[in-house]
Amino acid sequence: MSDESAADGSADSVASGFRARTRRRRDERLLPDGGSTPPEDEGADSGSGSDSESSSSANADSDSDSNSSAATANDDDETETPPVETDGEGVVNPESGAGAGESYPDPEYPDPDDEDLDGLETPPDDEEMPLADHIEEMILRLAVVLLFGTAGTAIGLLFASDAISYIWTDVFPAAAEEVPPPHVYHPLELWLTRIKLSALLGIMVALPTFVYECYLFMRPGLYPHERKYYLAAVPTSVVLAGIGMVFSYVLVLPVLFQYFTYYAEGSAAIAYALGDTFDLIITLTGFLAIVFQIPLFIMLAIMMGVTTRRWLAQKRLYFWAAFLGLSFMFTFDPSGMAPILVAIVMVALFEGTLLILKWVGTE
Repeated sequence: MSDESAADGSADSVASGFRARTRRRRDERLLPDGGSTPPEDEGADSGSGSDSESSSSANADSDSDSNSSAATANDDDETETPPVETDGEGVVNPESGAGAGESYPDPEYPDPDDEDLDGLETPPDDEEMPLADHIEEMILRLAVVLLFGTAGTAIGLLFASDAISYIWTDVFPAAAEEVPPPHVYHPLELWLTRIKLSALLGIMVALPTFVYECYLFMRPGLYPHERKYYLAAVPTSVVLAGIGMVFSYVLVLPVLFQYFTYYAEGSAAIAYALGDTFDLIITLTGFLAIVFQIPLFIMLAIMMGVTTRRWLAQKRLYFWAAFLGLSFMFTFDPSGMAPILVAIVMVALFEGTLLILKWVGTE
């Protein structure tokens, strides 16, 4: 029994010594200054020796932890710097922070009342307004445009029937007695045609009003050169739209309806539907009003540096293909004559503009 007790005591002593050595090694790794715990007597064989060794190592652990905490706190106190103060523009207060004692030039701020900021003049009539006032002004100006458009549409309704008869006999290149009569295929077709024609007149009346009201709305925020640009470009666009509509009515529509009339001559008599015929007239007239903006678009693109005349000339085949695709998309008819005529007009405007630019020496 004594031998067994001695063996048990020896095993407990070895285990306690192993745990103590493990704690010392861990403490050595955790010490901030690379120090180590004082060596302990590792050769104790009795249980009382191992217990005293364990208690002494625990006290060493607590002392080491407190010393390391105190050292860390002292380091934090030594490295702590006062907060850096700035004025929002990146200028550090010379009396505080890492740049204390250095001299910094005072920042220069633009005068808000100066009309020439950084070489750019502010719009002469520019003034700050609440958003609600801007919205109110915009609504009032749009109401004026809507009033003019409604008035034009109402006037057009009064003379819609006479206008339909006049346009019908005028677009066909034949004597009045040879013009095919219109056919109505559903009850509302005549009234819908009158409304469409009257709405076209209302749009023509409202468009100049819209341009003028837009100018008045944007004028306070425009620079003088921007006002000149607006007054030159936008009325030019309206004039070109009018020329396109007249061109469609005088040249394109008569050629188109002459083709419609005579391509089936001798085999069938075409019965023109009132609604479909005027849909084609209105669509073709409106689309040519947009087509005639091509010269203006090219001029503006070159003036703004977006492209050059040489580049447009090199890519002309791509533009021709795009013109043909747009024509078939927006002015398609079963015969295919209308989109072909429109595509020819678009190509002629494109090439004519490039020719004029080359003549004046623009590259």
